Amino acid sequence: MTDVMGFCDPRFDDVRAALTALLRKDDVGASAAVYLDGEPVVDLWGGYADADRSVGWQRDTLTGVNSTTKNMTALCALILADRGELDLSAPVAAYWPEFAAAGKEGVLVRHVLSHTAGLPDLPGLRTVEELYDWQSVTAELASRAPAWEPGTAAGYHALTFGFLVGEIVRRVTGRSLGAFFAEEVAEPLGADFHLGLGARHDHRLAPLIPPPSLTDEYAASAPPGPEGTGPGPTGVAVRVKDANSTAWRRALLPAVNGFGNARSVALVQSVLANGGSAGGVRLLSARGCEPAWREEFHGEDRVLGTPMTWTVGFGRFGTTFGWGGWGGSLVVSDPASRMTVAYVMNQMIDRQRQQDDRGMEIVMAAYGGLR
Repeated sequence: MTDVMGFCDPRFDDVRAALTALLRKDDVGASAAVYLDGEPVVDLWGGYADADRSVGWQRDTLTGVNSTTKNMTALCALILADRGELDLSAPVAAYWPEFAAAGKEGVLVRHVLSHTAGLPDLPGLRTVEELYDWQSVTAELASRAPAWEPGTAAGYHALTFGFLVGEIVRRVTGRSLGAFFAEEVAEPLGADFHLGLGARHDHRLAPLIPPPSLTDEYAASAPPGPEGTGPGPTGVAVRVKDANSTAWRRALLPAVNGFGNARSVALVQSVLANGGSAGGVRLLSARGCEPAWREEFHGEDRVLGTPMTWTVGFGRFGTTFGWGGWGGSLVVSDPASRMTVAYVMNQMIDRQRQQDDRGMEIVMAAYGGLR
């Protein structure tokens, strides 16, 4: 079933053509969305929600987007900063006193958000199940010494990003990052995106499908590039079977276990590309959006092994910013064009075995609509 459903402004017909081509070639089920000036101009989906191709991908189908979740977590921090409740240049210990241990007094909030805090992994953890104990993981991070002088180098904080930002948000607001996102972002916008997934949504879930020729024992790695980036060398091997498990869905892992579709991903992130509002709902000021694309670090990323430009919460690529998830999901925002493009799928591709340009094909097709 390669028929593409949904709507598409005629200017963006190239996006429909690109998604159709992907469903005929590599994808099982997928969705693509484009928001311009905070309003939807493309909302498309098609294919199947399961590997057996027996259940169609519906308008409200959800799937795990892995590290694309980091975009949502970063937005929460920027909202608090814009409200004056969080100072990006303050020490993390100002909000989380225990964090000052082991020489981390000088680690700033912006270091955490730009992957320069020196806490890129969790070597003390050996099982995925240990990740589900929020208090234990954050206590370990608070006790650890940084791997480098914070702010002087970057190393992709694949899993720790979510715990670090999440605990800062919890200390500031008294709410978990999942609750803050739901109440302050998703609900006002009407966005069908979830940090962790409640049982009432399980029937809408499209499980992730391992890359061709691989099984659900396939584990995350951290190849370079803005998309297809997995949790990486963390001391914990996260497999597809883990990301598809009920325990994973019920947990709070704000770096990696967000669930949504292209529509909800693009809607939320369009706030930052559109001066702080989308669909008539304002979440932060235009000035409060600027850290999303202002360079915090540029140079070789010690984990990804590639040159990276990190902002406060996002990867920057030319005039755009955003980030992608293990297997292929992607969101890109362009504040100059006031456009956000998202691609979410269930068929994963291993970028170390096969080139994966699916998300970028959708992005480039969207730019065709601006001409």
